[in-house]
Amino acid sequence: MGLKVIKKIISGNQAISIGAYKGNARFGSGYPGTPSSEILEHFKNYPNVIAQWAPNEKAGFEAALGASIAGTRSFATMKHVGLNVAADPLMTASYTGVNAGFVVVTADDPGMHSSQNEQDNRRYAKFAKVPLIEPSDPFEAMAFMQYAFVVSEKFDTPVILRSTTRISHSLGVVQFDPRTLDNEQDLKLEKDFRKYVMIPANAILRHKVVLDRLEKLKAFSNETPINKIEKGKTNFGIITSSMAYNYVKELLPDAHVFKVGFSYPMPIEKMREFVNKFDRVVVVEELEPFMEEELKVAGINVEGKKYFPYDGEFNLDIVEEGLKKADLIREETTKVVFNEFELPKRPPALCPGCPHRPIFDILHSLGRNIFITGDIGCYTLGCLPPLSAMHTTVCMGASISMGVGASKVQSEQKVVAVIGDSTFFHTGIQPLIDAYINNANMTVIILDNRITAMTGGQPDPGSGFNLKGESVKPIRIYDLVKSIGIERVYEVDQYDYENTKKFLKEEINKPGLSVIIPTRPCVLAPKKIKETPLVVVPDKCIGCKRCLRIACPAIDFKDNKAIIDEVLCTGCEVCMHVCPIEGAIVKKEEK
Repeated sequence: MGLKVIKKIISGNQAISIGAYKGNARFGSGYPGTPSSEILEHFKNYPNVIAQWAPNEKAGFEAALGASIAGTRSFATMKHVGLNVAADPLMTASYTGVNAGFVVVTADDPGMHSSQNEQDNRRYAKFAKVPLIEPSDPFEAMAFMQYAFVVSEKFDTPVILRSTTRISHSLGVVQFDPRTLDNEQDLKLEKDFRKYVMIPANAILRHKVVLDRLEKLKAFSNETPINKIEKGKTNFGIITSSMAYNYVKELLPDAHVFKVGFSYPMPIEKMREFVNKFDRVVVVEELEPFMEEELKVAGINVEGKKYFPYDGEFNLDIVEEGLKKADLIREETTKVVFNEFELPKRPPALCPGCPHRPIFDILHSLGRNIFITGDIGCYTLGCLPPLSAMHTTVCMGASISMGVGASKVQSEQKVVAVIGDSTFFHTGIQPLIDAYINNANMTVIILDNRITAMTGGQPDPGSGFNLKGESVKPIRIYDLVKSIGIERVYEVDQYDYENTKKFLKEEINKPGLSVIIPTRPCVLAPKKIKETPLVVVPDKCIGCKRCLRIACPAIDFKDNKAIIDEVLCTGCEVCMHVCPIEGAIVKKEEK
């Protein structure tokens, strides 16, 4: 009897985790970041695997590399900006190579759906001189992940598997059997001073190994079946990869297409043969002209970015417009119009009952003489009106670092750095040490909601449980900060609005360094916190709209009166505290 064929509808991220397991990976580590978070959350459910969140991407990368050197196929996951954090070990891991297969999964975010930039991480592959593999749908995500481990071991190198938001989150039918690929050999931990200890004498020799490996990878790229030519009927050719491939195939089903799956090193000679068959060849790729530039450097005449944008996520309309500019499409494609009206905009907002809301409302109310450096997390939404209480956001951990610099060079504005607990563990500890040893005159607010809320409620070192849900002893931020030597460290209950406001005002106006830790947990994790909802007493509401300034989605305004949606309201009482009329907002049973 043959093996039973299984078909499932799964997301690209699920497919990557399945591919890792089928590829015999047994260790996965990383830091949660949209659009990559679900990979490890799915992988943790397999038997006999180790799946864990690291405090940041660098630590996750290094843990997976260590497991690889110890003889276990391993992978690290992160979003595109996470590879910036892991770039240090990536560059040297290219020199050391691997033992068992090691894959770095980076999920780019064209269009910046949940990111501060839309960098193209294909550049990292060339920078580090490591192979780059790009799937275009969930099935390829599963298959290419398995393939990446084979390539890693064959060439003794880390391999980057690059996804994008659309691939990670789209659904597709995947057909697979339950078998897993076995390692080609029984790999064990082996000590190899020359290979793994990157002192200059060894690194000089290993650099030559990297250059030799790159030449072998160039030859392999021309042979691998994941770089393929799909013959058509047109008098022109298209070179494309990743999600853009799907749009090209839908718009030009009869075109000659060179589909790139092994994106670096590129299959230059195979592409040269393809291009020479046509008068025109157009490269269709999101973001940077990565493939176009590589081909032009090799003396291959192609077109590309003069028809397509450098920024934003591609969709069918954008690709169609580019193909029209290139004169490869002359007629309108058939479009199905579902609605002839524009959908209403849905700006992001802090959740009803979010414990960050009172802090930002207080900071806003303290006046214009405060410069607030912000960070990456759902609390970044504190920058938006009407809260408007954040003046910088650059990258993970930068709130404290930038606050140090701002506090050193000016004294007109009081400096307040706001950072979340997961971000503090990620890259906030070192900047706080910097603030301490250099006597920064600032207040640091560490919003300890005990979860990585923005990316879906993953645990952080202060949560008390790990990725698999196992109980662990949490790290208390208060104790950690005190251990640095900072004397003025305080925990506050931000729902005690008036006392918190008074305390914050006093601390911000005192000279020197202080750290304030609001301790209310995330209202949605580990389960939704919902107490008695609040209601507005219409006869007492004066229509001043002060309650609207806290930007709670549960509060609306109609007929010059505030209205509270009892279904959304969590009973946090922040609106009741900011309301200037006593008794205008009360708990439901008190009305």
